[in-house]
Amino acid sequence: MGFLKFFVIVLVIWGFFIANSYQLLLSYETQALLQLRKHLEYPIQLDVWENYNGDFCSLTSTLHMSITCQDNSVIELKIKGDKLTKLNDQFYGFAVPNKTLSEGFSIDSFVTTLTRLNSLKVLTLVSLGIWGPLPDKIHRLSSLELLDMSSNFLFGSVPFQMSRLIKLHTLTFDGNFFNDTVPDWLDSLTNLSILSLKNNRLKGQFPISVSKITTLTDIVLSHNVISGKLPDLTALSNLLLLDLRENHLDSELPPLPKGVTTVLLSSNAFSGEIPVEFGTLNQLQHLDLSNNSLDGMPPADLFSLPNISYLNLASNVLSGSLPDHLNCGGELGFVDISDNRLVGRLPSCLNTISDKRIVKVGGNCLSLETQYQHSEGYCKQAKKHIKAKEIALLAGVILGIAIVVVFLLVGFLIFCRRKNERNTVDQHIFPKVVQHNTQPGIPSEFLANARIISHAANIGSQGTSSYRVFSMEELLEATENFDQSALLGEGSIGKIYKGRLENGAYVAVRSLNVYRRYSNRNLKLRLDLLSKFRHPHLVSLLGHCIDGGAHDDSTVPRIFLIYEYISNGNYRAHLSETSPRKVLKWSDRLSVLIGVAKAVHFLHTGVIPSSFSNRLKTSNILLDEHHMAKLSDYGMSILMEETEKAKGDDFTSWHMTKKEDDVYNFGFILLESLVGPTVSGKGEAFLLNEMQASFGSQDGRRRIVDPVVLTTSSQESLSIVISITNKCISPESSNRPSFEDVLWNLQYAAQVQATSDADPKSGPTSPS
Repeated sequence: MGFLKFFVIVLVIWGFFIANSYQLLLSYETQALLQLRKHLEYPIQLDVWENYNGDFCSLTSTLHMSITCQDNSVIELKIKGDKLTKLNDQFYGFAVPNKTLSEGFSIDSFVTTLTRLNSLKVLTLVSLGIWGPLPDKIHRLSSLELLDMSSNFLFGSVPFQMSRLIKLHTLTFDGNFFNDTVPDWLDSLTNLSILSLKNNRLKGQFPISVSKITTLTDIVLSHNVISGKLPDLTALSNLLLLDLRENHLDSELPPLPKGVTTVLLSSNAFSGEIPVEFGTLNQLQHLDLSNNSLDGMPPADLFSLPNISYLNLASNVLSGSLPDHLNCGGELGFVDISDNRLVGRLPSCLNTISDKRIVKVGGNCLSLETQYQHSEGYCKQAKKHIKAKEIALLAGVILGIAIVVVFLLVGFLIFCRRKNERNTVDQHIFPKVVQHNTQPGIPSEFLANARIISHAANIGSQGTSSYRVFSMEELLEATENFDQSALLGEGSIGKIYKGRLENGAYVAVRSLNVYRRYSNRNLKLRLDLLSKFRHPHLVSLLGHCIDGGAHDDSTVPRIFLIYEYISNGNYRAHLSETSPRKVLKWSDRLSVLIGVAKAVHFLHTGVIPSSFSNRLKTSNILLDEHHMAKLSDYGMSILMEETEKAKGDDFTSWHMTKKEDDVYNFGFILLESLVGPTVSGKGEAFLLNEMQASFGSQDGRRRIVDPVVLTTSSQESLSIVISITNKCISPESSNRPSFEDVLWNLQYAAQVQATSDADPKSGPTSPS
């Protein structure tokens, strides 16, 4: 009996000890969580932790915070803050007020505390302002399966010690500032399925190690500065998504795995022909190869792939004629082959008159009248020019090698002759480049970087004359002395007149109100920058005239800008219900919006320095005789007084703050496209209120949306545009999307609409 009592006492003591051990463990991890909150400087998303005495494992999850436990240990921790990073953020490795955590933040101490949660399998720390180089000790979280630290301010390299995290299947560092090479040890992560490092500053070659990770399903390395060759990726049998947009890759396109569904390789420098093997990728749904240097004929089988829905081959140097018998896949809803060197007839399945799909073919030499085309000689001459350049380049390389060899031989002989002499060979010192006549009011960085990226040069002037200086006599004759009958309109930046040049060509002449007197030299520098803006959806600037013939050191009394004349009125007039025969249906409005979004995206990312504050409104969108949209009044900030107010780094930061304004103003263009000018004329406050109150329900939409839109749109297409519109006009500028995102959503909405129009069972949104 005594033994039984003793056994019961031991059992009770042992149970008490175990219970306390678990309590000690929970207390230990609770203290670590509270310490993490302190490191993160008490974000409002974690206010629920304050004075909380219960079990953290039982906390109710929110959109911004969740904790999951197993066996009394934290295995999942997700915290999402509001300190967003953007592509244009400037960050130099130090704390930034209102963006990063304070100067007192220590990422080393933070990660040390984090590693006390040593059972973590899922760790998400997004938009929290965490800054600094990621410490090596992150590898102590050996159980990690998912790590997401997107939209922070991490820089330097991804630490090599992370190669020990062999259980990791998802690694996401999007929107940081890593500026070393892409890690070459990634093949150590044998379970990795998702690798996403987009929107960083990673450089160097695409690592061969990535092509060995056979478990990968997603590779996302877009918006970095990765260069060189893209390796053969056919071994990645599970790969579904390959996103390498906006890099510097310059090889030929490699073979891809058969199961890939989305391939985004736009805005690189890929060359050569599109491999015929691409026409066998039967699972492929989205292919974007735009803005590269690809040549030859695109494989005909690309267009007939069974699952292809989005195909963008624009802005390359593709040549030849598409076969008449070209077949298009049943899912193909969007095709863009514009701005290439294609000739001949357009196959019937790409006929733009058809409502089955959206097709962009402008800027080629095709036998069409519906979209702008060059003459056939233009494409043939361009092809000859390309071949001549290749021959010249090869000859230059051979000549260069010969010169180097001769130089080395001569140098060797001189060295041998003088090897016993005590005097050394004189060093050749290159003179410093001195920038004379630096203009006041324009930072030197602004002028030094005043260039257009390579693909802009390929766009050309879209058939307009090259830029030149006009005389005042020419303008007086063209406008009949600026007669009132030639006046087209008047705005805050001056009057605009219709003119006819001596050769019979019509032009638009803007008399510009410059609020500050510039020197002639200063103004010409600004005009030179503006003259380089060439895009199919921009009204081409043909030249300028400086009235008064001032000398270089004089101030300019008056300037005129001469543009191509667009004959079909502005977009706002085509939305007006007072002209029902001209009112654009939904698919046509989407086409206009996509064109303008492309133009603004070009102004934001395709020119250096970027152009913001582009006076975006429906009355500044002009339509040519083919209803092709062209944006006017862009780039005016380059000529206006505001650019004088800031210099150096301040100039850059001032200029960049205007980007969100363009997105906001474009949001109102979208809104006017949805509701029409009659409703939009009620004012900004009314529209913002209606956006919140009416667009969320079908009944609300029927009340506010333009009946023409309701009767010609599908619900899904309309919803996509309403969603992106709502984001564009967000009061918080940090919540507004980039123009790349806007463009992507509009193209997708157009694709959805085209699919709906092609399906007789799918009717438009009913107004009743």
